[in-house]
Amino acid sequence: MSDFFTAVGLAIALEGILYALFPDGMKRMMMQILALPSQNIRSAGITAALIGVTLVWLIRG
Repeated sequence: MSDFFTAVGLAIALEGILYALFPDGMKRMMMQILALPSQNIRSAGITAALIGVTLVWLIRG
């Protein structure tokens, strides 16, 4: 369970670094995402989750 919380903390840290280094770029990205249909966002989220789970499985497996 500590691995899970470590992974969540790392994800939050990486996202925070992106917002700190590129605030205007992140704003532009969010505006582009808001313009996308919900189905496209859902598909991208599922794809990202599957890639993440696959990476963890390959590394930890």
